[in-house]
Amino acid sequence: MARHKQFDKEEVLTKAMETFWHYGYEGTSVQVLVKNMGINRGSLYDTFGDKFSLFKAAITHYENNVVKDNFARLKTPEASKNAIIELMYKFVEILTNDELRRGCLLTNTAVEVCPHDSDTSSLIATNYRSMEKSFLLALTNAQQKGEISSHHNLNVLAAYLTSSLQGLIVISKVNPDVNKLRDIVKTIVSVLD
Repeated sequence: MARHKQFDKEEVLTKAMETFWHYGYEGTSVQVLVKNMGINRGSLYDTFGDKFSLFKAAITHYENNVVKDNFARLKTPEASKNAIIELMYKFVEILTNDELRRGCLLTNTAVEVCPHDSDTSSLIATNYRSMEKSFLLALTNAQQKGEISSHHNLNVLAAYLTSSLQGLIVISKVNPDVNKLRDIVKTIVSVLD
C-alpha cells in the first residue's frame, strides 16, 4: 500500500522559497532543501520534480505571496503618487530590517541565473512586467488627479521605478544604511514632482 504524503505542499514550498532566497540557486543543495523543507528526497522529487523545477515553483510562489502583497496597494483604484512614494520607503524598511540581507528573490535570480537560462529569464521578465503594470496603474491615477505632470511618459516612468527599486535592493545588500537608502528613495521619487 502506497504511503500518502504527510505534508502541506504550500508550507514546504514556502520553506523552499526561503532557502533559495537565502542561499541562491547554486548555493542551495538538495540536502539543504530536504532538511529545511522537512521532507525526504523522494517526496521532493515526486512532488516538485528536480531542483530546478522546485526553484521555478519557488519563484512563482514568491511572486504570488511576497511581491503581490507588497504591490497590492498600487493596484487599488485610489492608488496614486503617495502610494508609490510609500511603497518605495516601505522597501527601505523591509530591506534594512532583514538581518540576512536576502534582498529580493527575483533580483537575486536575475543576477545569478538569468544570464544562463532563458526560461528563468522569461519568468523573471514576466514578474518585472507585473511590477511595471502596478506602477503604471498608480501613475495613471496620479496623472489623472493632476499629482504628476502630463508631460511624463508613464510607461517609461513605470519602467524607471521598477529598475530603480531593483537597484535599491542590490545596494541594500551591500550597504543597508537606512539613512542612505532613504536619501536614494528621495531622489528616485523626485522625478514624480
